[in-house]
Formats: sequence, C-alpha cells, structure tokens
Amino acid sequence: MLLERQPQLQQMGALLAEAMAGRGRVVVVSGEAGAGKTALVEAFASRLDDGLSVLRSACEDLSIPDPLGPLYDLARNGQWEPPRAIDDRQVQRLPLFSEALDVFEAKGPCLLVIEDLHWADDATLDFVRFLGRRIANTHILLLITARTDRSEGQMRVRRALGEIPAGNVVRIDVPLLSESAVLSLAEAAERDGGAIYRASAGNAFFVTELLASEGSGALPASVRDVVLARAEKLSPGARSMLDAVSVFPRRADAWALSGLCGIAAAGQLAECVAHGLLEDFGDGYAFRHEIARTAIEMALTPSKRREYNERALTALRENPDVATARLVHHAVEAQNLDVVRELAPVAAREASRVGAHRDAAGYYEVALRYADILPMEKRAELYEGHAFECHLIGRVDMAMEAQGRARLLRQALGDRLKEGDSLRCLSRFAYLLGDRESADRFGEQAVELLETAPDSAELAMAYSNLSQLAMLAERLEDTLLLGGKAVELAERLNRPDILCHALNNVGAAGQWLDFAKGRRDLARSLGIALSGNFQEHAARAFTNCTCVEMNRLNFKEAASFLERGIGYCVENDLATWRDYMRGVQAQLLLRRGFWNDAAAMAHEVVDDDATTPLVRYPSLVALARLRIRRGDPSAEPIVEEMRRFLDKGMELQRLVGFSG
Repeated sequence: MLLERQPQLQQMGALLAEAMAGRGRVVVVSGEAGAGKTALVEAFASRLDDGLSVLRSACEDLSIPDPLGPLYDLARNGQWEPPRAIDDRQVQRLPLFSEALDVFEAKGPCLLVIEDLHWADDATLDFVRFLGRRIANTHILLLITARTDRSEGQMRVRRALGEIPAGNVVRIDVPLLSESAVLSLAEAAERDGGAIYRASAGNAFFVTELLASEGSGALPASVRDVVLARAEKLSPGARSMLDAVSVFPRRADAWALSGLCGIAAAGQLAECVAHGLLEDFGDGYAFRHEIARTAIEMALTPSKRREYNERALTALRENPDVATARLVHHAVEAQNLDVVRELAPVAAREASRVGAHRDAAGYYEVALRYADILPMEKRAELYEGHAFECHLIGRVDMAMEAQGRARLLRQALGDRLKEGDSLRCLSRFAYLLGDRESADRFGEQAVELLETAPDSAELAMAYSNLSQLAMLAERLEDTLLLGGKAVELAERLNRPDILCHALNNVGAAGQWLDFAKGRRDLARSLGIALSGNFQEHAARAFTNCTCVEMNRLNFKEAASFLERGIGYCVENDLATWRDYMRGVQAQLLLRRGFWNDAAAMAHEVVDDDATTPLVRYPSLVALARLRIRRGDPSAEPIVEEMRRFLDKGMELQRLVGFSG
C-alpha cells in the first residue's frame, strides 16, 4: 500500500503528459535513504500505458563508479549499441550523447529512469547535463532519483542539475510518512503503530521492515537489526547465498551467481526471495533496498568478505562484456592485488577516454597504492597518468606531487625525453598554482634537457610551453620566436595537438602586431583542438579568443566565445578551465554593467576553497573592481589575496587587473 504519495504521482503524471505533447523535462525525485523513492517510481511506472517506451537504469555503489554505466543500461533496454558508437567517434562524447538523444527521441514519447544518481560517475552526470539542456523540445521525460544527504556524491548531483536551465528541471520531494500513515499501516497488520512510528520516524523502508518482522518482543532498534533478524531464519545454504549476493552492488546476475555458488543456487535464491530478502528479476537478483544489502555485507567478517568478492571476481571475469570498473571493485574488495595492478590502469584509461576524469584519477590512485613491485617504467606511467587527470579536475597540488615522482623515475631510467616532458608538465602545474618563478625554472630546464636529444614532439611542446609563459608575461618577441619554433617542429612531426597549442600562443600575442592575423591563428588553433578532441587546448583557445575580443571591446563576440567555452568545459569535466572562464565571464558582465550578475558569477568560483590561486584570480579581479566602484570596504581582503598571488609571479596582464 502506497500512502501519502498521490500528490507526487499526480505531478509526475502531468509532467509526462506535457512530455508526450513535446515539452520534455528532467524530474528529480529526492528524499533520504529509505524514504520510498524507488517505490514511488515503481508505482508511477505501473500506471503507464504499454505503448510508452520506458527505459530504466541505475547507478551502482562501486568503490569507483562505472563510467557511463547508466547510459549503457538505457542503451541495452533500447536495443542500441553505444560501445560501437564510441569506437566510431574516437570516443568523443558529444557525438555519442547526441546520438543517444536521437535514439531515445525516435522512440516517440519516452520515459528514461536513472536511479541513485548520487552514485553516478562524472561522465553520467555530464550526460544528464547534456540531455537536460536539450530536453525542453523533446518527447522525453528523464526521471532521476537521488538522496538528499550532504555526501560528496549528492553535492556533485546538485552542481550538475544547477547547470541545467531552471525551467527544464522539476524537483519532487519524497517526505517521510506521517504518524497517521504509519498508524494506518500498522492497524492493518495488527501492530503497535505508535511504537513503529517512534522507532522509524516515518522512514518508509524501516516501517515496511518493522511491519514484516516478528510481532512479539521489543522492536529492533534499526533497519540493520531488522534485516539481520530476518536473515537468521534462513537455512545455512540460503544464508550463505544471501551473503554472496550482498557483495554485488545494485544487483547480481543469475549467471554469475550460478558460477559462484553452483547447482544449488536456484533453490537457495528461491528461499531468500520467499523470506522477502531478495527480489527475482528473472535474469538477476537484488536486495529490496540498498540499506538491506549494506546491512548484510557489513555483517560479513573481513575474511568472508574477501572470499565472496574473490569468487564474484572469478565468475565475472568469465564474461568479456562485464565492465572493467566492476572487476576492479571486486578485486579491491578481495585484496587481489595482481588483478588490481592489471585492471585499475585499464579502468583509468577507459574513464579518461569518456571524460570521467575524476574517476580516472581515482583508478590511478588505486593502482599506485599497490604499484611498489612494478617496474620503474610502469610506475612512472601511472604517476604521469594520475598527474594528468588530477590537473584536469583542479587537484593541481596532487598533480604536482605525482609528476615530480614520475620525473625522478624517468631520471633514474635515463629517459631524457620523458624526463624533459615531466619538467614541462611541472612548469605548467606550477603556473596553475600561481608559482610563476618555478614555472619559468622548470620550463627552461625542460628545453635545456630536450635540446640535447634529437628533435622530438617533447621539445616542440617544451618550446610552446615557454612561448605560452612569455605570452602571459607580454614578452612579444620571445612569444613569437619560441612559438615559431614550436609551430615549425609540430608541423614537421605531424603533431596537431602541439600545433594548436603553439598557434594559441602566437595568435594571442600576435593580436597586438596584426589583429587580423592573430585572430586567424586563434581560430585555426580552436578548430584543430575541437576536431582533434584536444580538450584542454580547446578550453584555452576559447579563453584566449574571448580575451582578444574583450581587448577590442567586441563584447558580443566575447560573450559568444565564453558561452561556448564554458559549456564545452562543463560537458567535458574540465573544472579548472570552467572556473577560470567563469571569472573572465564575471569581468565581462561587469564591463557590460551587469554588476549583480558579475558578483554572483565570481562568487561561484571564489566561494569554493578547492580552487587554485590562478583559477580564482579572474574572479577576484571582478569582485575587487565591483566593490571598489561601490565604495565597499570589504574589497580590501580581496585585494590582499590578489597581492599575495602577484608576489609569486609578476605578469603585466594581471597587474592591469590589479591596478584597475
């Protein structure tokens, strides 16, 4: 019996009717764990006409999420093959997401369900953002469930939904059951409703479990106690099966359980279902709620937990279609370090290819935790991968540490090219941390070392890095000289990624000598970056194109570049560049007279303590100018932070903002 949910069901029905008429939306069903979000979705889905396409998916509570796992679920339900689509597009996500939207829209009115979004990977959140921005003119209703706790996952969900137009998102809260509702349910079961309400506080899952528990004696103090008490009534074989299922987040496939537990599995699973502990989906089994699964899993001894995860890992590895992320999860839980060393780097590369950079960094971190026995070459590669992913998500201090370790390993190996490239990366990271002196030193060391070896792509990129530093310091001759060397070498070596980086520097500096040519170089740089999926280079090109237009007071063109650039960074999980560009956008809004909008934009960056000094600087400039113009005495702390940043690296272009 579903009580006190009629208003939510009616609202969902009305939103679906609007979607069927061509006004799609994202519906966020939120509530605390056990509030009844899934039950509400099930009740809603059970009322729908058979002619409506309903595609369902869910995120899993893996140690590190499976990149785009929910999209693969939706694709399988819709009989579409996204892995092939990814391969065809060299893993560029926007064409993949666009095709997904076309596939789902082609099904006519369509309900897409993604449950437990608080466990989503970054690439899945990007897909939700992508769809949410384009859903208004479709026949799609995207129904999401998410918890309302203050976990990191839920904070990421809130940020993702906040980047979807407000008119495209509807939030539906699932409140706790009232005392009268609990009393009504208890009366039907001939139980003490008052005691059940006091114990459960109206949490729907806890209420359901208490009502299903034995009626005599004191009530269990928690959901965990209720679940464990019911599990104790199983036969030894069925209880072992329940324990085995508990190590599978979300659900356990029937074929995996058969391989894990043998021929007796069917009877044991049937007993678990009969006792109300598991649900049978035909091709797999799952606990009725994640709370129940966690209760059983946490009751396992460490040795049993490792044993069941090892058996799960063995069974899952028999199927080549199982996601690497799931294998790594069970390998970590089983403490099978050989498999972790083998598969965590693979999972990191897979996550990076689809733009789930936060998850890629996590997999590299797991791999490095157990990398002590690996050859130096392998360890260096892992540190380099970890550094690259960390810098993309704004963890530049961690990137600096990892790249420093990689450099020492390359030095010990006598690999001049890789050591030189590490020095170039250290130069870049030091700059992002606001340490201009170290950035110059590392950059010069990189060129000095690489010039002792034959011409290489590493040398071309080192030239371009020094050209960029010179451009930022407005040393035009050095910029064009070093940038010219980088362009010539990159073209000779057929390295479009380095070419677009060098053209960016040359174009940004060249604007002062020949505006039309500088603009053409920047446009060429941006075009190469976008066509080659060189994400960081594209973000930098958007930024410099914006600044060039702002210098000429072409505010309309600058705003266009910023809108495209910030959208690109959001959809590709480039947090560092996204926040930097938001600061530039705040400055543009201020110059156009939109003072309140400028302040709000700048605060989105400055109020986040995790942002680096360099990323904060454009927003600080906007806030300082705004407060000084308003005669606000609170400008002084902002000016002081700007002064501390400038003490580390004097650049004329930043002094202009400081003095303005």
